[in-house]
Amino acid sequence: HSCNELAQSSGINAEYGGPNGGLVFCMEYLIQNTSWLEECLGEVDDDYFIIDCPGQIELYTHMETMKRFLSTLQQWDIRVCAVYLLDSQFLVEPSKFIAGMCSALSAMVQLQIPHVNVLSKIDLLSVKDKETLDRWLDPSEDTMTDYLHRTTNKRHANLSRALAKLLDDYSLIHFVPLNIEDEDTIGDLCLQIDMLLQISDDAEPREPRDREDVDVESGFGDEI
Repeated sequence: HSCNELAQSSGINAEYGGPNGGLVFCMEYLIQNTSWLEECLGEVDDDYFIIDCPGQIELYTHMETMKRFLSTLQQWDIRVCAVYLLDSQFLVEPSKFIAGMCSALSAMVQLQIPHVNVLSKIDLLSVKDKETLDRWLDPSEDTMTDYLHRTTNKRHANLSRALAKLLDDYSLIHFVPLNIEDEDTIGDLCLQIDMLLQISDDAEPREPRDREDVDVESGFGDEI
């Protein structure tokens, strides 16, 4: 199902100041018409729903819309978790990557549900960038500060240090790499989501692979 069946964002954009305002309105409209969504979902038994959400970051960082939407799903006894995708191309510009990490942290704090951060499009990284991938899956304050100091204006040194310390103090931002051409990375991500949702209790236990098994070319190495 598509929310376009409920509200056509293309016709709303002009009235609400462009695509950002239009999508915010559509999300608010969906919240006011949850009976339509409930009918679309039908009987909830062992179904697994993947909901592709709008990319407007304000919906996840400081507005209550998405939080209310998730609360509605939980009231229907649907277990939820957030899968936050950050484009790995941001690694090319560390300042953008740090900004993406701040947005991810803000969404985690705002939504207050199980959450997994995904570094997507690993297959598009250059060999050089893949060599630095491991340090950004679980970045330390020193790593972030060093990169920002070397790539941004020296006048922003105190700000860079403060941002790195903020992210490190929360200790919540870790990434699961995703290479769409590597089935192993897809399987690892699905495993992370299953663990967050506490499903597949009858499945044979399987542990995520260690960080040491990362393969530079694919994002992950051979399966254990």
